Amino acid sequence: MMPAGFVHCIGRIFVSANEYAYRHRFTLLVSLLAMLPALADQSSPQHPTAQYPAPKHLGVASCASSVCHGSVQPYPDGRIAQNEFIVWQTDRHGNMHAKAYAKLLTDEAKSIARKLGIGAAETAPECLSCHADHIPPERRGEEFQLADGVSCEACHGGAEHYIESHANPGISLADKQRDGLYPTWDPEKRAELCLSCHMGSGERMINHRIMGAGHPRLQFELDTFTYLQPHHRVDQDYINRKGRQDNARDWAVGQALAANKLLGLLQDSKHGWHGIFVEPVLLDCHSCHKRMDGDRWQARAGTGLGPGEMRLNDANLVMLQLIVAAIDPAAAERIRAGTLNLHRATTVSRRAVINAAAELQRQTAATTAQIAGHAFASDDLKRIFSHLQRGAEAGQLSDYAAAEQAAMAAVNLVTAFERAGLIEGGSLEPEIDRLFATVGDEYAYRPQRLAAAVRTLRLALP
Repeated sequence: MMPAGFVHCIGRIFVSANEYAYRHRFTLLVSLLAMLPALADQSSPQHPTAQYPAPKHLGVASCASSVCHGSVQPYPDGRIAQNEFIVWQTDRHGNMHAKAYAKLLTDEAKSIARKLGIGAAETAPECLSCHADHIPPERRGEEFQLADGVSCEACHGGAEHYIESHANPGISLADKQRDGLYPTWDPEKRAELCLSCHMGSGERMINHRIMGAGHPRLQFELDTFTYLQPHHRVDQDYINRKGRQDNARDWAVGQALAANKLLGLLQDSKHGWHGIFVEPVLLDCHSCHKRMDGDRWQARAGTGLGPGEMRLNDANLVMLQLIVAAIDPAAAERIRAGTLNLHRATTVSRRAVINAAAELQRQTAATTAQIAGHAFASDDLKRIFSHLQRGAEAGQLSDYAAAEQAAMAAVNLVTAFERAGLIEGGSLEPEIDRLFATVGDEYAYRPQRLAAAVRTLRLALP
């Protein structure tokens, strides 16, 4: 179970100050989940299916029978709960995917579309690609509806060929994948799929122009966002079929994949650049969007940049360094040096940035498989938390985006301590609340307060 205090902070818009039902209190996260849910099949990375390269999507109705995934109550003795459709449709956070298309009908979406000059939001490909299962008409079954939003098949792949096989316990998981079932249980594949919208890729790039029109700022963390989609019962049967579930590993894998995606976009001349400049959405928002009065700037050794410089959003790279430092210090040092070189390259030339990104991506890609295959033991968790504390105290989390990631990381690690039986579930709620209070307002953020909260939480751990 996740610590009860973790989700106390998921959004002050919807969650009262005394409620411990949800996982964190970022001011914009709930609105982000509603505005940018996660995935659409049209251009998201799909599991290769040589036999069925482009299966039809049959629509939510094909999954919603009471004897399939539409049971009002979970089946207590079944292999699956069978109420996944109901949870997807009604859960207070899980239903953000179900509501994704409806969000395009709001005044907010209409305003954004009008500023962009793209026509109605509910028909614009720029919006539908992430707010619906936006596949070509010829691949839509009779019961398919765009209005279903980010539906079952947007994540799990077109069901034309696995609609029967996926419910048959006698058919192997590998055969179900060959029939088109996307392996969301694999943290690497799940991260790739989620990031295709929550960070953007190719033609689905959420660029600065869209944000300038009013789209919320993006942030993503794999384990947290997975927890916010509570559609599946992960019991021993699930683990036997699909492998162990490890929130520390999934968090680490998500950071590695997000870092790789950033570096890949920096090498993409079409989508990672805007004229002679790096696409602004890849920069740290608050290096520009901040109050002009007061003395807020402080040096960060990890960037090598002075005041007034626009910085890349390296939050995932910062987290990756902390993770790798706990399991392979030499590799962590290479990533640290490569990140520093990348930041410095932004003051030299476009070619220097591309070259630095390519070199660093070779380093980060090499660590992804290492992380995915690593069993994070209690000593690993303690080392990561110690690195997190030292990073905060050294000013490495002075950027708000890194602070967000650090707060989510801290709670994922606390959860891992709980699952390992090292601490009692929910025992650190006050410390967690104090930590998230430091990132409750992006414009009032003070790194020193975060460092103090991380230190207090670390001291409360074994």
